[in-house]
Amino acid sequence: MATPPARTSKPRTTAAKRAPAKRTGVREQAAQTTRDNILRAATKVFARYGYEGGSVEKISQSAKSFDRMIYYYFGSKEGLFIEVLEDMYRRMNDAELELDLDLEQPVESLKDVIRFVVTYYSKNPEFITLLNTENLHRGKHISKSMRAREYSSPAIAIIQKLLESGVKKKVFRADISARNVYLLIAATGYFYISNRHTLSAFLGEDLQTPEALADWQAFITSTVLRTVMLNP
Repeated sequence: MATPPARTSKPRTTAAKRAPAKRTGVREQAAQTTRDNILRAATKVFARYGYEGGSVEKISQSAKSFDRMIYYYFGSKEGLFIEVLEDMYRRMNDAELELDLDLEQPVESLKDVIRFVVTYYSKNPEFITLLNTENLHRGKHISKSMRAREYSSPAIAIIQKLLESGVKKKVFRADISARNVYLLIAATGYFYISNRHTLSAFLGEDLQTPEALADWQAFITSTVLRTVMLNP
């Protein structure tokens, strides 16, 4: 989860004063396209076959590229897998940047954060699958990432701001950790989506229906609010 950018008003720049955009060469565009195609293909292959089963050959075939291009752009299969994980986190952060959170309305804004997380998980099952794969490897790949913390810190920071606003307005408790609230939202949303197939069989009901997902989202929202509010 990411922190929305500060809203600032900037003077408009006229066309006459605007610096001409730097053109990207044909070779640079082709190189970026190849790299992006490999990254997209790797995301699908790793999500389907796991880290071990997601071979360089399968990825290059899916990307309609060559094995050597993977090593050229990413250094190794592990380097590619790390970038896939980073890209998944980045995309979630970018999506959250679109949230219009109002610190003056901490309760409603916290509901928006919960809604976003649950909806994002349900609409991006590859993200869940890739996280499951990395957890099977005890996080040894993502721990080598230089960017992983860039994506977790903003997520906790925005919840911290909402909690602080709620405390000032005397609607939230002052003894609640933003980290714990983040983990509560992430854990309840992640577990449901990650285990939806086995839980559906175990419980004898389809947990993937819109009604089931909406019911679980409402339950998470109620749980979080009862945890953080002075008078839930």
